[in-house]
Amino acid sequence: MNIFYNRKTQDDRRFKTFTPILKAFGLAGLLISGLSGFSQQTNPGKIHIGLVYPLSTNGTHAPLDTNKLSFHLIAGVSSVERGFSFAGLSNIIRNEAKGTQFAAFSNHIGKKADGLLIAGFLNTYGEGQGAQLAGFGNFSRGNVKGAQLAGFGNIAKEVNGAQLAGFFNISTSVKGPQLAGFMNLSKKNVACTQFAGFINKAANVNGSQFAGFINIAKKVKGIQGAGFINIADSSDYPIGIINLIKKGEKAISITTDETSSTMLSFRSGGKVLYGIIGIGYNFKNKDEVYAMEIGFGAHWFQSSSFRLNTELTGMSVESFKRGEYFKSSFKVLPALRIGKHMELFGGPSFNFLSTNTIEGKTLHKKFIHSWENKWGDHLQALYIGYGGGIQFNF
Repeated sequence: MNIFYNRKTQDDRRFKTFTPILKAFGLAGLLISGLSGFSQQTNPGKIHIGLVYPLSTNGTHAPLDTNKLSFHLIAGVSSVERGFSFAGLSNIIRNEAKGTQFAAFSNHIGKKADGLLIAGFLNTYGEGQGAQLAGFGNFSRGNVKGAQLAGFGNIAKEVNGAQLAGFFNISTSVKGPQLAGFMNLSKKNVACTQFAGFINKAANVNGSQFAGFINIAKKVKGIQGAGFINIADSSDYPIGIINLIKKGEKAISITTDETSSTMLSFRSGGKVLYGIIGIGYNFKNKDEVYAMEIGFGAHWFQSSSFRLNTELTGMSVESFKRGEYFKSSFKVLPALRIGKHMELFGGPSFNFLSTNTIEGKTLHKKFIHSWENKWGDHLQALYIGYGGGIQFNF
């Protein structure tokens, strides 16, 4: 008797637990059924409410309907949206969408999206006019007028606006800025600026390129700024350690300075700006003898036989054991051209020195001002120096 009573009690509890759920499903069914009948009789295809296709007020006819307002707990399907649509998971619109489409996961528009797209993960559409915002990606098969903002990537053909992505932007051409955490790629032209954490690539850039590592383009009218290398057919203002400009200038040089550090350097750039990278040897020291130099320079007052070069460089002299010697310099170097390829240059430099080695402290002794720490083992100083060299242009 007790066993029978306990089982009955457990069954009652289970029934009470599932009763609200069953009522909710029943109420949802009645609501959808009622709204479906109301919409078909009085306002067909204008307000679309449902759970998931075909459990909605438009039923199996939903893929052919045009709506002014759509609200679906899971996913909605329609032909055209003319206002606001909301889905707990996805909006699927076979043709055009005009207004605001909001989905917790994704929006999929078959043709043109004219308005605002907001998705937690993905927006896909034929072409867009307005803003598209997605947690992962915005992928357009056509042109976009407006903004694309994605946590990972944007893809479109012609973009008249902006592309902003956490990882990459890809387009045929862009009239506006491209900003990406890793890569911007435009197959044709960019009529503004590209910013990328690693690489920018475009055909012609009517603006500037800034990348953490490399920029690649044909013709650049603005600045090419890269952490390491710029590549272009034509670019007058590249800022990078190595600049491979087809219509620019490249040179191999041998230089020396007041510390007897002799460098073999590669200078490369455009008509105005260039980069410097070099290795060398210090002939005063016994231990710290290996020298390395990087920097940037600019050409001024250019003529067929003379120009003025200014350079900002950083040089270290090492033994690769212990201690450090670092010198940053601003150099003013008048240059005389000899023939088509040779150039002689030399002039004063303003230097900041930081070293904690005995040999480093004796490389130069006359300072404008100097500082030492309280232990006397680290020297910092400002001083005037000099340097010059010869280079072969090609």
